[in-house]
Amino acid sequence: MLPDPSSDDEALREATKQPAKASVDGQSVEQHPLKDQIEADRYLASKDAARKPGLGIKFAKIVPPGSV
Repeated sequence: MLPDPSSDDEALREATKQPAKASVDGQSVEQHPLKDQIEADRYLASKDAARKPGLGIKFAKIVPPGSV
């Protein structure tokens, strides 16, 4: 059985929301670098876009006015 790709995506989303480092007694928290958060967001957005049908291409027939 193949692993569920949406669970991997959800795990990545949750990991970027959590702090990168934390210490309890010193009360210090460090979040992931902004560059890493942006890259994760772009990666997840591209995966979501690839799953959608049509791939962003739309075809239309153009008929000029006056022609039958």
